Amino acid sequence: MEENYPMLSVEDALARFLEHFHPLEPERVPVLDAVGRVLAEDLVAAYDIPPHANSAMDGYAVRVEDTAGARDDAPRRLRVAGELAAGYTRDASIEPGTAIRIMTGAPIPPGADAVVPFEETTRDGDAILVTRRYPHQANIRAAGEDVRAGEAVLAKGAVLRPQEIGMLAAMGQTDVAVIRRPRVAILSTGDEVVDASEPLAPGKIRDANGYSVAAAVVKYGGVPIRLGIARDTVEELTAKIRAGLAQRADLFVTSGGVSVGDFDVVKQVLAAEGEITFWRVRMKPGKPLAFGTIQGVPLLGLPGNPVSALMSFELFGRPALLKMQGKTRLAKPTIEATLVDEIKRKDNRRHYVRVGLETRDGETLAHLTGDQGSGILLSMVRADGIAIIPEDWTHVDAGARVRVMMLDWVEV
Repeated sequence: MEENYPMLSVEDALARFLEHFHPLEPERVPVLDAVGRVLAEDLVAAYDIPPHANSAMDGYAVRVEDTAGARDDAPRRLRVAGELAAGYTRDASIEPGTAIRIMTGAPIPPGADAVVPFEETTRDGDAILVTRRYPHQANIRAAGEDVRAGEAVLAKGAVLRPQEIGMLAAMGQTDVAVIRRPRVAILSTGDEVVDASEPLAPGKIRDANGYSVAAAVVKYGGVPIRLGIARDTVEELTAKIRAGLAQRADLFVTSGGVSVGDFDVVKQVLAAEGEITFWRVRMKPGKPLAFGTIQGVPLLGLPGNPVSALMSFELFGRPALLKMQGKTRLAKPTIEATLVDEIKRKDNRRHYVRVGLETRDGETLAHLTGDQGSGILLSMVRADGIAIIPEDWTHVDAGARVRVMMLDWVEV
């Protein structure tokens, strides 16, 4: 009976669930495959970046002493003795009274200690006229200006964004050690469920959950192992579970068969193959939840209704995936918004309400995206975020200020 299932708060259920997850082992991957992943090693610069002093702009490399005393009415005339493009070097030192035409990024020639921008000179035949004295190292980027040899650049645990990938390339790293991606076995259950590719016979529904959960696994950095659909028989469900385990899953996710009113076959098989606890979580949608281990692999049993399944995965599966990848920021980003619609409550569960967002006169407004039933997937399709209605709110009037969990903000 439902009364025998413990009723847990979202926070209590999540804490119990996440206790079973830890960062996975590292693997080496090409740097472009490491975007968004967690660094598994400390990295120290082997050389200065940039490796040599270079020009910060297009201009002329000069000796500072040759610009001494230069004024508008008494310019210094410096003979242009050569040209130096980026990617090339010059061995000969710059001679007194001369200048070298230099491009941005080109190494500073020996003897030069300033760069005069093109626009601050006047060309006079084979020479330039300089009208002021330039300070030492003017418009020169020093060797090691960005990073010094031996400097700790990236620390283990850093999430690799595009800027970190660029730094890896600057350091000469073509591959890097990162926490590997978790492998997630995904199984839908039910005699009524058919794949999206199959004809829709009377009494059947298509397997939205298998696809939406797999897509969420990809979105949050995991590798989905789609096991298809298990019929309501002990033999088929057992075979599917064992197939998932054989593919070295780090997490098992099922949908359907965890509500009190469902057939007992799912509960029976899960209990026979591992240690499973069935919970009631004080949330709507998504009250029924199964959690446990199957031969040592954590299992998350989601409700069968498509919105309940997705919402439960967002709240429980997503942070588990992030934790296995070594990430520490597990909470979904939230903002504050003003509700446009009244929300009627029927119980003391925390309600997760699908809303669209708009900004009007500098205020963020949240409006319901349609019917909030747990089977109305279209309301999720139209949602920008999920408004969180606390358990102790007995009525929610239009104009109430609420926290909104953002669905699509990039997370690191």
